[in-house]
Amino acid sequence: MQHYHYIFTGSGLSALMTVYEMLLSGKFEDKSILLIDENTKKANDRTWCFWEEDNLFDEIVSKKWNQAIFTNEKFNRILELTPYQYKKINGLDFYELVFKKISDHKNIHFLNHTVVDFTELGNHCVVKTESVTFTCNKIFNSIYNPEIVKKQNKFPLIQQHFIGWFIKSKEAVFTPNCATFMDFSVKQKGNTRFMYVLPTSSTEALLEYTLFSRDLLSKEEYEGEIQKYIENLGITEYEIIEKEHGNIPMTCYPFWKHNTKNIINIGSAGGWTKASTGYTFKNASKKSKALVQFLKSESDFTKFHKKDKFWFYDLLLIDILSAKNQLGSKIFSSMFQKGNSTVIFKFLDEETTFSEDLQVIWKCPKMLFIKALFLRIFK
Repeated sequence: MQHYHYIFTGSGLSALMTVYEMLLSGKFEDKSILLIDENTKKANDRTWCFWEEDNLFDEIVSKKWNQAIFTNEKFNRILELTPYQYKKINGLDFYELVFKKISDHKNIHFLNHTVVDFTELGNHCVVKTESVTFTCNKIFNSIYNPEIVKKQNKFPLIQQHFIGWFIKSKEAVFTPNCATFMDFSVKQKGNTRFMYVLPTSSTEALLEYTLFSRDLLSKEEYEGEIQKYIENLGITEYEIIEKEHGNIPMTCYPFWKHNTKNIINIGSAGGWTKASTGYTFKNASKKSKALVQFLKSESDFTKFHKKDKFWFYDLLLIDILSAKNQLGSKIFSSMFQKGNSTVIFKFLDEETTFSEDLQVIWKCPKMLFIKALFLRIFK
């Protein structure tokens, strides 16, 4: 039975981020590492977007925007993002970057298998695939199990689910330097629904019909709403270049409670997704850096996670959207209508001071959150 120092069950964004940070640190050259995934990571299966003022993975950023639009049925606001830029990375570009770096290190291996089980046995762990079993010192698990969240009621689960079309149109209707962050002018139908638009030229854009809600829709409903939106833009002829779809868990469930001394849950399986927005890329970058720093001096994974004020802010929002899903447009609109966009994005990145937190929080419907606070205290 082959033994490794570290095994990653799943090789999604957070796993690859963590391995990448290990390589950059130069402190793990003497450690054998195995990544196991049923997906070979050779397809452009997703895109990630984030805002920042630095140069995170700038060599593979495919598009940058200096402005963003927030819209609902009553107002339309152009958000100046300075000092931030909104950036997009294609999944395949990220996979190729990381695997190219991995290929230069003989201590790291990738196995295209399906993980069927893993467990901790005393001072070591066991990982089983459909055909082979391994032992290791530590497991980094990024295989998300939704049943863990669904079988309890204390921490609600909202899903960010979407279908997106990348189109090329006959008419030049898009503003290349301005992304549509949230367009709530689409019919809400009792949910939190919006259109998300990332133009790459005046005739090309990714359009995603997105919901923050409990239940998924039929494929036909997502695509029907995209078609309506395209028609309302004044587009009469277009070609669909590519399609994508996704379903991101939004919850404050304490996944870290399932960590053991030698097994840590990362990515969606570890609650690394920003619960209030579903944004993952920047969060995964921060968490992976922190985890690698932790590994340099600590060995007990139960000591890694710490709750903070942002976890609690997100919890109140998820509580509200779970109970009254139709209020999402009202909450986000109140933030963005007159709020300082730079402070809002800084807040959503969990980098604000308490006084800056208040600048954002006071813009939100106060009674909704006060009521959610009292309900949470007695939950």
